[in-house]
Amino acid sequence: MLRFAIAATAAMIGGSVWADDVQPLAQAHAHNDYEHERPLLDALDHGFTSVEADIWLVDGELLVAHDEDEITAGKTLQSLYLDPLRQRVGDNDGWVYASGKDMPITLLIDIKSEGVSTYEALDGVLQGYEDILTVFRDGEAEPGAVTAIISGDRPQEVMEQQQVRYAGYDGRMTDLESDMPAAFMPLLSDNWTKVFTWTGEGEMPADERAKLDEIVATVHDKGWKLRFWATPDEAGPARDAIWTVLRDAGVDHINTDDLAALQSFLQDSAN
Repeated sequence: MLRFAIAATAAMIGGSVWADDVQPLAQAHAHNDYEHERPLLDALDHGFTSVEADIWLVDGELLVAHDEDEITAGKTLQSLYLDPLRQRVGDNDGWVYASGKDMPITLLIDIKSEGVSTYEALDGVLQGYEDILTVFRDGEAEPGAVTAIISGDRPQEVMEQQQVRYAGYDGRMTDLESDMPAAFMPLLSDNWTKVFTWTGEGEMPADERAKLDEIVATVHDKGWKLRFWATPDEAGPARDAIWTVLRDAGVDHINTDDLAALQSFLQDSAN
């Protein structure tokens, strides 16, 4: 009985007990992950390999919330994400998923408060988690179990001047033709509706599908990964159609708030 209780407790706090049988899904991205009942843990329960956390710098602390009026004391980036991830990596021989060795996950950190000051505070925090993070040193990436990427108010010039960084830079479609190395910009993200008119109704226009394929090819040729936000996320045929196109085109991160639905979709696709 005592052994069962210990195992159950470990499962509740995100230990490897409940995660051992979860199959990680390479394309699954948890949009605004912190809005779920159990930030990070619910996403990991569903096999997600990318999670998004919005942060605000408040009195020297990095607090996780979407809007400023939703900020709650104690909900820090460390307590909700970095500490549980470190525990998981320690439990699983250096990886987040016991069943997904050599599959790092992405922690997309969206800066909501002023970019430079927030990033400087974040950089100091991330240094303390060097043991689990991908480190970008002298133009090279040293892979870790977790790759942090900075989105939102991104202080590009500050990040470019660093010889050692603990996070990558999230690019935009305006960067598509740039020569930014993957060791600086490992990810390119943008609003789907600013790039395409198709929102899942009927067939995707041939010219837009060709455009998507060209974007994917360009991104992958440069060693980056690709993500779109603002794709339809209400259950129904339109969302299924969008997800099918994104999956088949090789878009690296499929964005959703519906963890169970995307897990089922990707698992069914693999079978």
